[in-house]
Amino acid sequence: MSRGVLLGTALIPDTRTELRLYQTNDVFAIKILGRGDLMTSRATGSEKELADLACARIADNNSPRLLIGGLGMGFTLAAALRTLGPTAEIVVAELVPEVVTWNRDLIGGPAGNPLADPRSQVYVGDVADLIRREVGGFDAILMDVDNGPEAFVRSENNWLYGPAGLKATRAALRPRGVLAVWSAGPDAPFTRRLQHEGFDVTEHRVPPHRAGKGQHHHIWIAA
Repeated sequence: MSRGVLLGTALIPDTRTELRLYQTNDVFAIKILGRGDLMTSRATGSEKELADLACARIADNNSPRLLIGGLGMGFTLAAALRTLGPTAEIVVAELVPEVVTWNRDLIGGPAGNPLADPRSQVYVGDVADLIRREVGGFDAILMDVDNGPEAFVRSENNWLYGPAGLKATRAALRPRGVLAVWSAGPDAPFTRRLQHEGFDVTEHRVPPHRAGKGQHHHIWIAA
């Protein structure tokens, strides 16, 4: 896809990394200079699958409370809202304030404007803050932060996927809760860390497009 029209820029907090939002025809893309597309509104299959796999594990819960780490373009949030009932509550933690603004004002359409749903709430800040703060607060935690367990944008994200972060995440889950983690690829050491912290782990290899095109992504479901 060509670079398209630049709609906005934003710095990721605690870094010198700049996000750039582009539009080409009806496709939006958030890019990192020199690293290509971080996400696009065209390749959304694995983001939706993250929500579908997690929500399937809590389908018998009439009033689930979820935490999503990373708003992105809203497709994980939208998929969860479609699956869950009217009494669900979903908190989305997004570190970059401009990403929230972009979703509200510019790029929410392809995902169906999920931030307008009254079941969704936005926390502008680090998802780690909510994980530490809300012990027993969530039935499911969905993580789509950085590139997965091997962070390459913001080094502070490594805490989320290390032993201390996984302990805190387990404490933030309610009984029978589930952690779902998105990654650009597999990571055997992360699987072992999940198991060491007492999670029952299944792994899924999913395409970025529902049609099956493109390099496959990886999702862990840890119960």
